Order: sequence, then C-alpha cells, then structure tokens
Amino acid sequence: MKCYNITVTGKVQDIGFRSIAEYAGRLLDLSGIVYNAKNGSVMIICRGEDSDIRDFSHEIMTRGVKKGALIQDIIKQELSFDIDLPYPFSRVHTDDDIDLGRKLDTGIEILKDIKGDTSALPEIKEVLISFVVEQREHNKRMDGHNKRMDVHNLRLEKILEKLAEK
Repeated sequence: MKCYNITVTGKVQDIGFRSIAEYAGRLLDLSGIVYNAKNGSVMIICRGEDSDIRDFSHEIMTRGVKKGALIQDIIKQELSFDIDLPYPFSRVHTDDDIDLGRKLDTGIEILKDIKGDTSALPEIKEVLISFVVEQREHNKRMDGHNKRMDVHNLRLEKILEKLAEK
C-alpha cells in the first residue's frame, strides 16, 4: 500500500465534490481524507494499492463531471512515507463552516444585484438546496458519532470504576 497526495484543480468546490471523493474512497475501501484548499482546489490524502488509486481517480473524475465539476487536472503525488490515515475514508468537516460562510456570502451578493431580474433565483435555490442536503448528512454523521462516543465513554467509566475498586 502506498500513500498519495492528490490535488484536484478546476471548478471543484461548492458542488459536493468532497462528498463524491468520500463516497469513492469508501467504495474502494481506501483510508484517507479529503478537504477544500484555500486556492479553490480539493486536496486528498489517501492510501491504497496503485490500481485502487487509479480506480479512485477515475471514479472521482466521472462522478465529479456528472455533478457539474469542471476538472482541469488530477495531480497524483506518491508520498515517500506512510501516514496513518483515517478509515473509513472521510472528508474534513471543519470545511463545512467555511463553506457555509462562503455560500451565504455568494447568495447575499447575488440577492443584492437582483432588482426585478429574478433569473439568478434558480442558481440560488440550487446552492441552498445543496447546502441543506450537506448539513443534513453532516448532522446524521454527527448523531452517529455522538452515539458511539456515549458508548465509548460508558466503557471508560466502567474501566475507571474497576480501577478505583483496586
């Protein structure tokens, strides 16, 4: 297994591309993370066999284009060291707050320019629907995470109680 740093350039943010990468990574049973870079690209750090990484790149390209991404390039760089990456493959959720702010700022700017011309409303609706869907998915994942943490905390409490008894 090899570790890769993958950079996807083009119009790949604000269209759900991280979700596409997360789905493809899990589909191919990869370890790794995906996050938005400040320069507008999407960054991926993952580990897998060469053939799985090729399939992953093909999958994110195909699904990304279907979703509306304008992918300029997928740059794969093999790393010379091994990284213990999260499993299953997941996206960095701290990006969600940044995405929300950027999407709301974009919506506000579009709304400011509307003075009787409502041709931009379908675009705003799609951005907002995309955000709502992403937030619902995020909330579901967080609910599952919180439940797992509750179980984990109960186990730790039991261990601490047993240690205190000794």
